[in-house]
Amino acid sequence: MRSTEVKNRTSTGDITSLSLITAAKTPYLPDGRFDLEAYDSLINMQIESGAEGVIVGGTTGEGHLMSWDEHIMLIGHTVNCFGTRIKVIGNTGSNSTREAVHATEQGFAVGMHAALHINPYYGKTSIEGMISHFEAVLPMGPTIIYNVPSRTAQDIPPEVIMAISGYPNMAGVKECVGHERVKHYTDKGIAIWSGNDDECHDSRWKYGATGVISVASNLVPGLMHSLMYEGENATLNEKLLPLMKWLFCQPNPTALNTALAQLGVSRSVFRLPYVPLPLEKRIEFIRIVEAIGRENFVGQKDARILDDDDFVLISRY
Repeated sequence: MRSTEVKNRTSTGDITSLSLITAAKTPYLPDGRFDLEAYDSLINMQIESGAEGVIVGGTTGEGHLMSWDEHIMLIGHTVNCFGTRIKVIGNTGSNSTREAVHATEQGFAVGMHAALHINPYYGKTSIEGMISHFEAVLPMGPTIIYNVPSRTAQDIPPEVIMAISGYPNMAGVKECVGHERVKHYTDKGIAIWSGNDDECHDSRWKYGATGVISVASNLVPGLMHSLMYEGENATLNEKLLPLMKWLFCQPNPTALNTALAQLGVSRSVFRLPYVPLPLEKRIEFIRIVEAIGRENFVGQKDARILDDDDFVLISRY
């Protein structure tokens, strides 16, 4: 029995082969609970359009607004419903090593294929502390390290990544610092996913990145698949840049939540502290949809401009 479990476990290589991973949005019901029907529909659209992996409860999925019970439930639900069709990567990172260890144990127990781990934020730590933090979670299963200094206020320097790169479960890095850092790692054979949609085309085709962990693919998964798989395509990249820039006009996932509501893919329910984009930005999104083509976006409904009072903001969830 034990040997079967080991044999069936996802390998690190199964993760490093993925070029399009979607950082999935978590939709809500009017009372603030998860809208699993809308979530399942969104994940299905990702799979049908070529996404090979999904981050559950990441920044885009508002994992930081979830209880750990909600978090692990959503990971388990995603595995149960889609785990044979897409790789499920659970964001089980924390600034508390104890919490990160416990959540990662639970995530792998409910079947996730890999974990996403951030460096300890806010409290921050030393280089040695970062290495020790990652060493505490790496033995449990395939792991992607996530470097996003704009959110953590602390860069994960290359010396940390090099110190843990020998671990068999070290799948690679989701890197947001830019092309030079991407090239530094890819030259050393470390798998890198761009964490910036607007840089991912060049990261992939000019700097050797494996692919992207994408916010934009929630909306245009087929086009993002083309961008990652069909070779250098400056024309398509230019076509998508206005959408990518719009998605980050305010801190993510504010714009994505607004967009999916206007596409009719999720209800217009926001867990605070997120609030919808202002009207002029909502109008701008409709123009972007028209320019790229509604057929390239998820969902079947006409994109429409929502009014302020169409949105529900939830403070207790």
